[in-house]
Amino acid sequence: MPDNLLLKNASLPNTGGRFDVLLSGGIIAALVPAGSPLPDGPCLRDHGGTAVVGPGTQTHDLDGRYVIPGLWDNHVHFGQWVTRQQRLDLSATASAADVLDIVRSAAGGRAEMLVGFGFRDALWPDSPTLAALDSVSGSTPVVLISGDLHCLWVNSAALGILGLPGARDGGNDDGGNDDGGNDDGGVGADGSGLLREGACFEALEKLQDPTQLSHAAYARAAEAAARRGVVGIVDFENTDNVSQWPERVRHGMDSLRVEVSVWPDRLDAAIRSGVKTGDVLDSRGLVTMGPLKVIVDGSLNTRTAWCWDPYPGLPAAHPHSCGVESVPLAELQGLMAAAHSAGLGAAIHAIGDRANTAVLDAFEALGMPGVIEHAQLVSEQDFARFKALGLAASVQPEHAMDDRDVADAFWAGRTGRAFALASLHRAGAELRLGSDAPVAPLDPWFAIASAVGRSRDGRAPWHPEQCIPAAAALTASTRGRSAVRVGDVADVVVVEKDPLTVPADQLRTMPVSATLLGGRFTWSDL
Repeated sequence: MPDNLLLKNASLPNTGGRFDVLLSGGIIAALVPAGSPLPDGPCLRDHGGTAVVGPGTQTHDLDGRYVIPGLWDNHVHFGQWVTRQQRLDLSATASAADVLDIVRSAAGGRAEMLVGFGFRDALWPDSPTLAALDSVSGSTPVVLISGDLHCLWVNSAALGILGLPGARDGGNDDGGNDDGGNDDGGVGADGSGLLREGACFEALEKLQDPTQLSHAAYARAAEAAARRGVVGIVDFENTDNVSQWPERVRHGMDSLRVEVSVWPDRLDAAIRSGVKTGDVLDSRGLVTMGPLKVIVDGSLNTRTAWCWDPYPGLPAAHPHSCGVESVPLAELQGLMAAAHSAGLGAAIHAIGDRANTAVLDAFEALGMPGVIEHAQLVSEQDFARFKALGLAASVQPEHAMDDRDVADAFWAGRTGRAFALASLHRAGAELRLGSDAPVAPLDPWFAIASAVGRSRDGRAPWHPEQCIPAAAALTASTRGRSAVRVGDVADVVVVEKDPLTVPADQLRTMPVSATLLGGRFTWSDL
């Protein structure tokens, strides 16, 4: 790594002229009009550096390319993202029959478990059944993971291996319009082979052992993220992130900053260890402790998001006609209070409008700041509460593109406040954009494009009144850094176009020329 790195003839978004950017000591040490003298040594020392341009300086002429702050994905399940590449792709399926055809071809009498990912059954014209999956898979254990990670379709052989009770059908005879939930943790009733919510998460934890994934596999995924301008992620994988991420860095996975989370089942251990949010966990300074993560409801596609109004087609007497309250409010407040007293923040999953109200109530009762993850459906009176309570909304704009038809079907009459980024932005809420990878690709440009344009695949924008300005979307993807500034950490990205003026449909494919983490290249095509 050179002592200094000089990026010459750089453009800055929505700014005239060109600039020279000096990176030194891991920070942005100088930013001057192109060709102007750089500050002398004392000036650099004021910003934490001592060297000026000299023999130890590497120079790159950007020829007008744009320099922006490094991008963060504020919600990922990184282990699931890594393993998705190894799983049977079900993302293009539109029915149970489509899935069965793919499984029939892939099973082929294999002995090892077959794992698929990406089905979305909310609008299927037919219903999944355990018998149908058994008929095409035979003795091959099969586990199929929904695209939202809240539902599994499993066969009998897999149920035995995972040590779970037989999945029973949720009475899904209305074209997929069933929330599948009941009082036994989300396992349906009558033979569907579907496991939802708590039962699904239990099975996923048994299915995925992050220690079995190679450090090289993690490094490849991190490098792929760097190619898209990513300098950091917030990892919400349900595993021992506190010990596993520093170990990965020790084995050379150094192309990302990682903020790690802890789930309720590991909260006591984290508290006993004394680790606090913001603590550095590795010798390179790349891994920091993040928040407690709690899931209080389900998802839209699985029809378990906890809402004030019932899902269409379900009788009022159905035990979960309005979705699932995964964690009672009193229990949630107890977890949050324990984390807060130990110096740990809180990031709470809430998708339905009733779940968002309950989580806002919990934060208000405890008087603590934090983050609401997803905030997909919010009551009108609750938008202003985000700012009033000092809460961030960690949102995934690409989900609006994936789920627009599902929302129109199951949240009819409410979609004006679904994925309502503009309403949150106008109310003064801090927005943080993410992907929820593997639910959506780990690519911040997808999130930015969907936030700005509310459109994909040539379709008309969906609720365009909820578009946000490009500047707001970029700031929400850079940890609040609206521009490169002297004294900031030298996490920067070089792109070919101005992200503040390029048409929304071009943001999705933004060419990235280089990514730098602490002033060193993690990706370069310069």
